[in-house]
Amino acid sequence: MPSLAYRGRFAPSPTGDLHFGSLVAAVASFLDARRAGGEWLVRMEDLDEPRTVPGAADRILRCLEAYGLFWDGPVLYQSQRHDAYAEALNQLGPLVYPCACTRTELGHREYYPGTCRHGLPPGRTGRSVRLRVPDREIHWHDQRLGPQCENLAHSTGDFVLKRADGYWAYQLAVVVDDGAQGITDVVRGADLLTSTARQIYLQESLGLPRPRYRHIPLVLDENGEKLSKQTQAEPVPLAGSAACLAAALRFLGESIPSGADEIAPIWIGVLPKRLT
Repeated sequence: MPSLAYRGRFAPSPTGDLHFGSLVAAVASFLDARRAGGEWLVRMEDLDEPRTVPGAADRILRCLEAYGLFWDGPVLYQSQRHDAYAEALNQLGPLVYPCACTRTELGHREYYPGTCRHGLPPGRTGRSVRLRVPDREIHWHDQRLGPQCENLAHSTGDFVLKRADGYWAYQLAVVVDDGAQGITDVVRGADLLTSTARQIYLQESLGLPRPRYRHIPLVLDENGEKLSKQTQAEPVPLAGSAACLAAALRFLGESIPSGADEIAPIWIGVLPKRLT
């Protein structure tokens, strides 16, 4: 794709229908792109085949259209990008290594202690592939949260790029696809803030440019948990979409035009320039 000053994206996982939390993320990234005069792309993160729900991707796209969130260009499906991820893994060369550790052995910890970093234990074979991380601080600026800093060697340790079940890991796929699509700006939920340093290090290792990042507040349920498909969040309705869209904009701190709850969502592109 040709270079643009701004190219954003919305990247849902088709493990279920679009819920209100995902709608808020879509609206935030859409507004940021349109106000910058840039492009807004849609990418389906459908790599986790066992969790992918048949028909969910098409329903998500129809839902975005119903809410007036029209994207630019073709939709990219990660399930069709295996060769690109394999090429990136090969490009990383000595930075990656096989790991024989299981989730049970690691106790489901987020931090990896480097058990297989210098070779597999005797009699063990590699199950996953990990990336060696440096013992240094990675700095970036979040457009909502301000300056950020993380040392991956202390926070996560070497992280997985290819899972033990053979599926590509989110961190590798998202970095490769952001680079391939020329993404300049990433607007997403604050739960993904902890992925940013890993993605920045991968971008550096693959020679890819670093996008600008903005992490927006999460929509929480009555128990204080993030709305998600795992917590059985209700899908957003196709009928009455203007009212639901207005609720999403209010959540983001937007000024809502009078009568917006009853009118079609085409007014979304002319709202005052403000984003939480």
